[in-house]
Amino acid sequence: MNAQAASPEGEKWWCGKCRVPLDMGKVNVSYLGSSFPVDLLKCPRCGLVFVPEELALGRMAEVERLLEDK
Repeated sequence: MNAQAASPEGEKWWCGKCRVPLDMGKVNVSYLGSSFPVDLLKCPRCGLVFVPEELALGRMAEVERLLEDK
């Protein structure tokens, strides 16, 4: 189940390589041997994944620190 994703302002994100709109979908994010399914924007053609800055610097950074401390 894919849906075209838009920012809260209604702007769509596009793949810079394929020039197609990104779709929301499940992506497996792996770090230090752990894997987590996450809903992220990805290109339906090449599979390139977009990670928003607030997610990368927020929750993802927090989970990385927790895994590194184990």
